[in-house]
Amino acid sequence: MNKKICYVVTIPLTIRAFFIPQIKYLSESGFDVTVVCSCDGSTDQKIIENELNGIVRLHYIDMPRGFSPIASIKPICTLKHFFQKEKFDLIQYSTPNASFYAATAAFLSGCRLRNYHLMGFRYLGEKGVYKTVLKLMEKLTCSLSTSIECVSKSNLELGAKQKVFDKKKAVVVWNGSSGGVDLNRFNIDNRRKWREEMRTRFGYKKTDFIFGFVGRITRDKGINELIEAFLSLDNGTKLFIMGNNEDDSSVNSELWKEAVNSPDVIIHKSSNEVEKYYAMIDVLVLPSYREGFGNVIIEAAALGTPAIATDIPGPRDCIINGKTGLFFSLDEKDGLAASMNKIVSADYTEMSGNARKFVEDNFDGSLLCKKIFERKTLLLKDQLK
Repeated sequence: MNKKICYVVTIPLTIRAFFIPQIKYLSESGFDVTVVCSCDGSTDQKIIENELNGIVRLHYIDMPRGFSPIASIKPICTLKHFFQKEKFDLIQYSTPNASFYAATAAFLSGCRLRNYHLMGFRYLGEKGVYKTVLKLMEKLTCSLSTSIECVSKSNLELGAKQKVFDKKKAVVVWNGSSGGVDLNRFNIDNRRKWREEMRTRFGYKKTDFIFGFVGRITRDKGINELIEAFLSLDNGTKLFIMGNNEDDSSVNSELWKEAVNSPDVIIHKSSNEVEKYYAMIDVLVLPSYREGFGNVIIEAAALGTPAIATDIPGPRDCIINGKTGLFFSLDEKDGLAASMNKIVSADYTEMSGNARKFVEDNFDGSLLCKKIFERKTLLLKDQLK
């Protein structure tokens, strides 16, 4: 009988964005895989149903977002009942809420292999009592897990240093990331074609130097710092912001208004063809306060687009400073603006080639799938000892 594995996340988007290739690979390699997430009726849910139909089983359990001790009881009980019924050999969970619910339920159900796929520390972006509560949740999730897979080496070191988990319990599979990069989708051979297509669509000139941002439009992603830094530049560059505005009150309304009204800034909603946008821009900018890894950095790099990122755990694993991109510090008042000015005059061709080579050597998604399979096989083999 094939070993039974269960993946648990909060929403379908997480499966679509990070896990479809590895889930398919594990299924094709002989594992019986089940995916559990909330049923939100989103486009992402339809995509994973189309992609995974007939390959794995999809099971929907409502898992509320945000922290509430009372609201946690129902998903934990529902998951516990489901786990007891299915008798999984290994249960893996990702994202903070789903991981807390699933780790608790898996422990109570008696599952012997409880694998926490740790994608970052949510408490780092908070303050006061809420930060304390989130950190406690993280510690409980880790203590209830039999193994922890961090998506970056720098976050593994951070978690151990802050005593969130015992370092002996944690690993990074290969070189990290949530799922690597699909080098067929993010194919650098298409860079020139997509670059011309997208620049024509948005009215850019071939000679325009474009900084790009891809992600949630919120303070945690450094959107305030990015806009302020860009507006301070006087070098003729452009800024392209792509992401969904979450109407986050932490976004500076005055800065946002300036960006909206600036002739040098274009703001665009998220797209399922993000690879074309990476080819259009010259440099990706990710001025985050916290990141589990920084997948947008390696996706952009696969298309030869270097990055400027905050020097924090996560992005530290994605960039070779000065070769595939640049780091800056949020503690340095003009650090981001200085890096943006510096990269405009850097040897772009060399940096672009270095970025692509770095991803090919370290984050090829097809190779990571094999490493994940080997990791799961090892965990299950050790269980039998």
